[in-house]
Amino acid sequence: MSRHPADTIIAPGPPSHEGLANVRRRIVEAAAEAGRQPGDITLVAVSKTFGPEAISPVIEAGQRVFGENRVQEAKAKWPALRERHEGITLHLIGPLQSNKAGDAVALFDAIQSLDRPKLARVLADEIQKQARAPELFIEINTGSEEQKAGIAPREADRFIADCHETYGLTIAGLMCIPPADDEPALHFALLETIAKRNGLEKLSMGMSADFETAIKFGATHVRVGSAIFGERHKHIA
Repeated sequence: MSRHPADTIIAPGPPSHEGLANVRRRIVEAAAEAGRQPGDITLVAVSKTFGPEAISPVIEAGQRVFGENRVQEAKAKWPALRERHEGITLHLIGPLQSNKAGDAVALFDAIQSLDRPKLARVLADEIQKQARAPELFIEINTGSEEQKAGIAPREADRFIADCHETYGLTIAGLMCIPPADDEPALHFALLETIAKRNGLEKLSMGMSADFETAIKFGATHVRVGSAIFGERHKHIA
């Protein structure tokens, strides 16, 4: 996901059951328009920066798949939430430091930000050590933005092959975050093309502002935060 400043904190706004219901309705409508089944699209509710008091009502409304940006934040809040609620699936959608890979493998059910050979090697070691294998998505920097993480599109095929052949990793799919000022459809189409030619079925793309477009281009996972939880706010000292 996009990089947020360290002073971004939990927003106190009320959780929106109405927002969750609205997002679900929009997914159904977008799937119908694309000739797809809504059950083939996983809604990842992006709960980063929100605390248990905001997340619990969303779980109680039936949501079970959540996305977090930071390993440490997820470690602080999700073990207790999982004790109270069954069937939770956690996705790491933010950048992963190599020294946090062990914690990420232990905590998350999917890691969507595999973006470099060193991380592939460390994840392979941790998966073997822990005998636990989260689903892995490779992050593609579809806009070739220097400030963003992700594999450049021209290097994607080689990196996907290396993950399989060199590191022995099973890759579930690809993830992207289009540049803020670009037409997202162009990036979703590029990600779909890379996935198809590499035989990958899962595509994590689309956020609150553009997930319906992503569904048209084959998104299997949409990452929606503000449309469910409300806007995040920065800490003011």
